[in-house]
Amino acid sequence: MQKTMLKSPEPARRTLLKRAAGLSVLGIAGVIGASSPALTYAAALSREERDKMTPDQIIEDLKQGNLRFRTGKSHQHDYLAQKRSSQAGQFPSAVILSCIDSRAPAEILLDTGIGEAFNSRIAGNIANDDILGSLEFACAAAGAKVILVMGHTACGAVKGAIDNVELGHLTGLLNKIRPAIDKTEYAGERVGSNGEFVDAVAKTNVNLTIEELRKSDILHKLESDGKIKIIGSLYHLAGGKVDFF
Repeated sequence: MQKTMLKSPEPARRTLLKRAAGLSVLGIAGVIGASSPALTYAAALSREERDKMTPDQIIEDLKQGNLRFRTGKSHQHDYLAQKRSSQAGQFPSAVILSCIDSRAPAEILLDTGIGEAFNSRIAGNIANDDILGSLEFACAAAGAKVILVMGHTACGAVKGAIDNVELGHLTGLLNKIRPAIDKTEYAGERVGSNGEFVDAVAKTNVNLTIEELRKSDILHKLESDGKIKIIGSLYHLAGGKVDFF
């Protein structure tokens, strides 16, 4: 198929940045609906592209990526080409702290390509010293401008904390989630079998994780100086929406 330059019908960051930098979008990868062509993205995010963006622009880009995901209009990523273009260096704009749940792969849910986002995954999206060190590296050393803590509905780790599950090293991890149970205001049945309560605790847990991240002197200073933003979100397994808060 002949390579063609296309103008995307949506103001997605990747399209705008490629256009501004004079980069090529390689070909038509297919058609998503009669009037919405899918573009193939073969270049990983560059330092120049990342550095031009503000934290608010990055957050908006993540929101638009989730919108594309849940409406079936995700970009057509040429992952092999992105792998090749990023092998000499990486310049992610965001770092995502998410759960290990197999149904919540952040890069897919937010429609990001290789080299666009760090992703630190741990059951219950909790923070510990190793997670904090990873996020400090992502922002202070590698230049990421947004930390997104992403919980999700029907979280097994949250259910386990509510039901006082004990299992080897998992017991200590669940202990880090339990403070969210007491801090969740909920008038209904406060048990792990109540999905509404589980989701309420999951949201509280995201907020408590953010509080833990802000205890890092490095991350706190970066945020106070306006160089990064730390925000929370909750992914809904039903429907696929990521609520940002």
